[in-house]
Amino acid sequence: MTHAPAPQAPVPVIIDCDTGIDDALALLLAVRHPGLDLRAVTCVAGNTDVEGVVRNTLTVLERAGAPDVPVARGAERPLIEAVRTARHVHGHDGMGDLGLPAPSRRPVDVDAVTLLRREILASPRPVTLIPTAPATNIALLLRTHPEVTGNIERIVFMGGAVATGNATPVAEFNVWHDPEAAAILLSAGVPITMYGLDVFQRVIVPGPDVRRLRASGEPGTRLAGELLAHRGPATDERDPGGGLGDAGAVCAVIDPAGLTTHRLPVEVCLAPGPARGQTLVDRRARVGEAELHGDTREQPLIDVGLDVDVPRYVDLYLSAVEHKGAYTDA
Repeated sequence: MTHAPAPQAPVPVIIDCDTGIDDALALLLAVRHPGLDLRAVTCVAGNTDVEGVVRNTLTVLERAGAPDVPVARGAERPLIEAVRTARHVHGHDGMGDLGLPAPSRRPVDVDAVTLLRREILASPRPVTLIPTAPATNIALLLRTHPEVTGNIERIVFMGGAVATGNATPVAEFNVWHDPEAAAILLSAGVPITMYGLDVFQRVIVPGPDVRRLRASGEPGTRLAGELLAHRGPATDERDPGGGLGDAGAVCAVIDPAGLTTHRLPVEVCLAPGPARGQTLVDRRARVGEAELHGDTREQPLIDVGLDVDVPRYVDLYLSAVEHKGAYTDA
């Protein structure tokens, strides 16, 4: 007699975010996929100010049917730079100005670093961190409580770019917003996957699927559709789709085989000037003249996302967020 394999226990994850349209899409997936155990969410300034991030995060969790996940307020500015929001992309409220109601609860009474430390050390199984925001909270955690790395399975972060940036020609927004924090994250001494713009921009939910989500009677599913409709870009101008964005990093935790990665040296450019915030990814097959003449630096090896199975991740997302629970018109 054959026996079915025992179901695997959900992966404990913590999301550090700057909610944000696509951070909200990531939260909806993390809450609803049975393969994940969302233990906490920490908030940091980025797409909007940190108070707005906290508000948006609590609202999304309530809509998703997960009002009990602890949420903590984190850093209100980068380690060195001033706050530079992305409201031109995410709307004045950071959530596409959809007019969502205020949340009915408040964040926990400890700061983000304290909550991160508590949840990481308390987890019976090593935690996977999913930062989808500037890495300020993560950098403060690693510098203040380095012992947490002993119970971190992996960090899968949305940030960086191998080719073209968006905040600058070479720098992606999350890393550009706090380059020093990103550099600290890369040197954490745990396995790290970089889900950068090279794959981030490719995972598009087709227009018919977006319309179906928007027509749902279930609040979280409908919210996913509204966010995707705001998100763009269009795959067909007559029937625009929406990008999963940060939610792709959550897909990469659930289904790593959908992301093609190469283990490569990566460093963050910290000097002032046009390259500040660039993730410099060394893809050379052999060392160059600079190294031969003694110009060497120790760079952490990171699993860098270079290709993605788009239909696989779109199907994963849709199957999770189209929750089949009690549908209402809330």
